[in-house]
Amino acid sequence: MRVFNFSAGPAVLPEEVLRQAQAEMLEYKDTGMSVMEMSHRSKDFEEILFTAEQDIRDLLSIPENYKVLFLQGGAYTQFAMIPMNLMRNKAADYIVTGQWSKKAAQEAKIFGKVNIIASSEDKNFSYVPDLSNLNITPEADYVYICQNETVHGTTIKKLPDTKGKILVADVSSMFLSEPMDVSKYGLVYGGVQKNIGPAGLAIVIIRDDLIYDEVLPFTPTMLKYKTHTDAKSLFNTPSCFNIYICGLTFKWLKANGGLEAAKLRNEAKAKILYDFLDNSKLFKGTVRPEDRSVMNAPFITGDKELDAKFIKEADLAGFKNIKGHRSVGGMRASMYNAMPYEGVAKLVEFMKKFESENLK
Repeated sequence: MRVFNFSAGPAVLPEEVLRQAQAEMLEYKDTGMSVMEMSHRSKDFEEILFTAEQDIRDLLSIPENYKVLFLQGGAYTQFAMIPMNLMRNKAADYIVTGQWSKKAAQEAKIFGKVNIIASSEDKNFSYVPDLSNLNITPEADYVYICQNETVHGTTIKKLPDTKGKILVADVSSMFLSEPMDVSKYGLVYGGVQKNIGPAGLAIVIIRDDLIYDEVLPFTPTMLKYKTHTDAKSLFNTPSCFNIYICGLTFKWLKANGGLEAAKLRNEAKAKILYDFLDNSKLFKGTVRPEDRSVMNAPFITGDKELDAKFIKEADLAGFKNIKGHRSVGGMRASMYNAMPYEGVAKLVEFMKKFESENLK
């Protein structure tokens, strides 16, 4: 029996996608072999890769002057790859709104000067700071954000005014959950293990003029964007099966109304949970309401023992991976594209029952 998996990642995938992968596990089409067995240089795999690229271009209306890359190493590798390739003046501005932007800024310090131009760490990243009039560093090569912070459950809903500087964004936990204007970013990327596919792969969308021949001199060949754009993501053996699953997910999204429809479904799921939290006498959200993520909703009771009891009982009831990150505590419900409305509705029902039984 399928459970309601609220994991922040690796996360729930569409059942239709999993069933198709199951049906094609032994033999993909009429090739006589699994996708996991075929050569990445074969025409069959090239078709899988190039179709996947075209489908994500269609979903996001990606402009022609942007390249799409399917890269190994997940999102974390991008924390280093971005400064290696873009930090030409050895300076960058970072906006720190949670654990992942903080980690990215820390990694970038290896390669040059990192200026933290806005942060919400003073209140444990429970809000998004004012980004309307930032003190952008004149020599900064780019401004970096994590647009949706998975751990702390905040979203930057209005992009910062970078005053002409390149905007770089990690969108891992909101990737393909809603439409986005790619042209507002110089580079946007995400690990696929939230909304799109299995862990281990990152998708990078980068504007042509940012694919430099000259990067930081010690940058390895595998960590140069130009290496992968020149080879169309086939410089070395890519994560073939991951790309295949991503491609199936893109098809699933297109068949279900695209990103506009996904946005409406996701907002409806988040609304029933946040509406309950706002009126609950036991549970409360940890994020300022205007900054709440539609994808990741952390909440607490205020009593660690009661939190632990809820997590245990929720798990037994089929609500899996509901435990919050240690830096926030409590619980966290990740409501990605493949989480059905029914799953969130039943979670809210369970929370109401728990509240009635445990409210002092």
